[in-house]
Amino acid sequence: MKRYFAVTLALAFLVGCSAQLNVISEGATDEDVRKNILETENSLVLRTDFSDDGVWDALRTAIEEPAGEFGFRAYVDFVSDPAYANISLADLLTLISPGSDHTFIFVVDQRAISDPEHPILVIDLFEEQRGRSFRVIPSEMWGVENNLSLANLDFVEFAEHVDPDGVFRGFGNH
Repeated sequence: MKRYFAVTLALAFLVGCSAQLNVISEGATDEDVRKNILETENSLVLRTDFSDDGVWDALRTAIEEPAGEFGFRAYVDFVSDPAYANISLADLLTLISPGSDHTFIFVVDQRAISDPEHPILVIDLFEEQRGRSFRVIPSEMWGVENNLSLANLDFVEFAEHVDPDGVFRGFGNH
């Protein structure tokens, strides 16, 4: 009886966990596909450039830093896994199902690591405009994350207020 109970619990756990993942076809190798991205409680920040750990650490600190007199902050979960190194937009979009709770993702790519302003890529995951993007400087990320997560503003409202170089630096800076 105890063994049956343990097996039942294990199966229930596995079924619960697998509901959070996109399914990869059987027999797929690491060369064929990358890991699926887990559903998380918070917005995702995905690292795709692994050329400078110091900059990555500084970016994480800057993203988590409370902003302004009210201490607003971005509520994010960081994913730093070399399996996602230099992943293409097309591959990334296949790893996050259109039915995901995430409607956008932040990507720390080569430009975010190497550019002095560290503009982080924001990719729209919502059905109609899936794949469109803009960049945001770390000090303004909280506003993008908070407003997109709560649907206070739409993706396009940020995208329409980027500077000529495609970077959002705040509504007052445009």
